[in-house]
Amino acid sequence: MNIKNFHFMKRTFFFILSILLVTVLTAQTPSSFRYQAVARNSSGNLLGNQNVSFRISILNGSASGTVAYRETHIGKTTNAFGLVEIEIGKGTPVTGTFSAINWGSNTYFVQVEMDASGGNSYQTLSTSQLLSVPYALHAKTVETG
Repeated sequence: MNIKNFHFMKRTFFFILSILLVTVLTAQTPSSFRYQAVARNSSGNLLGNQNVSFRISILNGSASGTVAYRETHIGKTTNAFGLVEIEIGKGTPVTGTFSAINWGSNTYFVQVEMDASGGNSYQTLSTSQLLSVPYALHAKTVETG
């Protein structure tokens, strides 16, 4: 092998290695999930183009379980139809750490509370069990081959 071929192979090897490294680093699982709601006041009227605030709690084991994680989203602006979108896991942490939740150890519930005036006087909107999402169902195929 001459020196020219050696340098070509060396550059090719490092190029392929860098492509693999970038692929692995960018293919990480997101540490949040999206939540959408239509904000309404106590009379049921849409809160279009207004600031609202949310407190999100991840509850351990049941709808009345202990708080594994809690965060707030203050002053989120709704669109003209009252729609607001937040990313659970990217709010301001109040209790716990989102990345420390052991999702495989138990069932978890998400409790959503809202303050229609954009402050921190929250009213519970809903509490529901977190279920499998398509990504998780697809990932399960790795188990079975």
